[in-house]
Amino acid sequence: MAAGITTHVLDIAKGLPAAGMQIDLFDMSAQLPTLITSTKTNRDGRTDSPILPADQARAGEFELRFHVADYFRTPDVFADIVPVRFTVAEATQHYHVPLLCSPWTFETYRGS
Repeated sequence: MAAGITTHVLDIAKGLPAAGMQIDLFDMSAQLPTLITSTKTNRDGRTDSPILPADQARAGEFELRFHVADYFRTPDVFADIVPVRFTVAEATQHYHVPLLCSPWTFETYRGS
């Protein structure tokens, strides 16, 4: 896989990809967070293209914001927006940052 940042979301309550979830990517390297892009997951729980393409890859601090409350639409949802802040140390590497979530829990890891 080429450099850049990708993600996908799995709804572990349903055991299915989380289709239609909004995800925002912010550059956290500056004093104020800067929105790089905003997108929604497709029916496979993935974005249609890398959330940060290889030609824009760079080292720095980033944050993905997953809009889980809007996706689950339930009054007892635990988190409104799940922020995942991470460091890209090597701009030439691929960073895959998935989210597994339900209305009451979430988990992430650096995937491949």
